[in-house]
Amino acid sequence: MTSTLADFFSSGRIADLVLAFMAIEVIVLVALRLVARRGVPLGDLVWITASGACLILALRAALTGAAWWWIGLALSGSLAAHLMDLRRRWSPSAT
Repeated sequence: MTSTLADFFSSGRIADLVLAFMAIEVIVLVALRLVARRGVPLGDLVWITASGACLILALRAALTGAAWWWIGLALSGSLAAHLMDLRRRWSPSAT
């Protein structure tokens, strides 16, 4: 069992599983927003999800032994999405 779990992590499949759960979460949140007119605004959801997905991609790259620049690229994408999310939320009326 330990070997199987270690393989699950070292192959990066754990990151794939997390990304799949994130995709399901986005589908549910978008459906909730469209049907019930409640929940996270879609514009916010894009940046929140993009930031998290880039972090998971960086994790996957690190677990699978990808080149350092793939990890840096994914982390840079996460930072950019995070900054866009902050920019959207940081408005004069948000005090």
